Amino acid sequence: MPEISGNIKGIKNFVLNDLQKLYDFQVDKSQLVSVELCLEIARLTQEINREISVFLDRSGKVEAVNVGDSNTVNLPNLNSRRGTTRLNGYRCLHTHPDGNSNLSSVDISALKLNRLDAMIAIGVVQNIEQSELSFALLTGIDEHDDFLVGIFGPAALTEAEQIFFPNLVATVEKSIAKNNGTNLADGHERAIIVSLEYQGMGDMLGWTMEDSLEELKQLADTAGAEVVGRFMQKRPKPDPAFYIGQGKVHDLALYAQANEVDLCIFDDELSPAQQRNIEEALGIHVIDRTGLILDIFAQRARTNEGKLQVELAQLQYMLPRIMGKGLSLSRLGGGIGTRGAGETKLELDRRHIRDRIAYIKTCIEKVKGVRDLHRAGRAKANVPTVGIVGYTNAGKSTLLNTLTNSDIYAMDQLFATLDPTSRQLNLPNNQEAVLTDTVGFIQRLPHQLVAAFRSTLEDTIEADLLLHVIDVSHPLYEEQSRAVYKVLEEINVKDKPIITVYNKIDKLPDNSNLAEQLAKEENTICISAKKGLNMDNLLKLIAEKVKSKSLEADFYVPYADSSMVAKLHQIGNVTNEEYLEDCTKVHATIPVMFEEQFKKYIK
Repeated sequence: MPEISGNIKGIKNFVLNDLQKLYDFQVDKSQLVSVELCLEIARLTQEINREISVFLDRSGKVEAVNVGDSNTVNLPNLNSRRGTTRLNGYRCLHTHPDGNSNLSSVDISALKLNRLDAMIAIGVVQNIEQSELSFALLTGIDEHDDFLVGIFGPAALTEAEQIFFPNLVATVEKSIAKNNGTNLADGHERAIIVSLEYQGMGDMLGWTMEDSLEELKQLADTAGAEVVGRFMQKRPKPDPAFYIGQGKVHDLALYAQANEVDLCIFDDELSPAQQRNIEEALGIHVIDRTGLILDIFAQRARTNEGKLQVELAQLQYMLPRIMGKGLSLSRLGGGIGTRGAGETKLELDRRHIRDRIAYIKTCIEKVKGVRDLHRAGRAKANVPTVGIVGYTNAGKSTLLNTLTNSDIYAMDQLFATLDPTSRQLNLPNNQEAVLTDTVGFIQRLPHQLVAAFRSTLEDTIEADLLLHVIDVSHPLYEEQSRAVYKVLEEINVKDKPIITVYNKIDKLPDNSNLAEQLAKEENTICISAKKGLNMDNLLKLIAEKVKSKSLEADFYVPYADSSMVAKLHQIGNVTNEEYLEDCTKVHATIPVMFEEQFKKYIK
């Protein structure tokens, strides 16, 4: 029969019998603790006013019971795992008779020294059902080869019971392995992706859930994750606490445990409460579609403006999700969803977050002012502007490179371009234009990004002509096109002349006549930006659409109409002014719309 170790002197026999019965408890292997076991050791603690510790193995079996004095508990000798990147294999659940669940320095030292899976403390209060617990985990190794510790809680016993413990342990061991530089941490984060189909979920613009989930996989690949599983769920409506339902979350937890999953990605935006509940149940990092796209943007931002806009979007997204030292393990091991604003900023309180948001908005407004000046300068010089828009990975950057002989970064991946890029475009009629490549659009583009990137998107709003680039080789090119028009509508781009550019015709099957059919549409052209097919015709079409916006001439303005000279300075670009005997000769370039008004001054 297993023994009760430690300080058992003076304990009555019936209490010793109850302590002995603790060995009969079996905690579900998926749980950190069980409420039943916690309440029993809390009750016994009140009986003897001493700390009681219970050691559980990975299967949830009680392997040792120990009694300490009113302040400390001794650790028994246990046969444990001792790999350099592995934990002990046991967790210690013990009581604090003073009612305070905060872990002591002795508790933390024992956690580090014995490399325990977890150190859990219950603060026993008079009404034991109201007792709370805190727990600590090893989360990594610092530069001095000392263990880093994460402390979580206090939490209600019922809340702690919901934590899926196996994935928690797996995350910790991978984090330690990563810090240790071992092969266990090599490669990408292993992810599962999840979608929910429900009534009233909104307009999917022709997309099916399978299509959307496939795009989510591509986004995960872009972020650097390896998708190892897909899950789809149908419900009448989302569960307010667990989105896909607690039962399905439990299935996810079992799958994640069996397949060593690090990350769970949802193909929709979760509420802060849903994200927190699912994360605690799974014991691994959980992000939604918005968080994933924000993470990709954080990786892609290169300019100061781009970084500011990404940080603004992240902070606005994270503000309602900011928590203190609760049970959230979202930043335990770093990785996807943790880049950008960074851990130190996310640990700030809400007031500091709001201050930071206000500061970033001020900085963006200053950059916007510079952008407005450049735009005004181009307008005064009557240089037409052409904006390239389209779904992400449609080939926008490749098109800009081909048309302007540039070397902008262009890759076959989602959101390869984030920062806007403008280049001079020489048209066949010897006219010059400015061609601007903008960030790619995507279905359900997070509203935080639309708001944060509004100053950048103004280049699109103010453009004289838009090139809507569509990847015609994509099986969902029509749905992607509708998604682009939806975003353009959101940013109030209306009644703007648009050339529809069907790109990547070289990827169409040889027997396909799709390009011929599409080319018959008005203001449409089919090209291959990568191979330079049909570029000359595209340039001619652009030149037709941005016919000279200006009139350059010598204007002979009588002195009696001297106010018109002032107007020429106001509306146009005056390069020379000469005073003759009866008039002022002004060489200027003015918008075509004023030609009738000044026609009489041209000789």
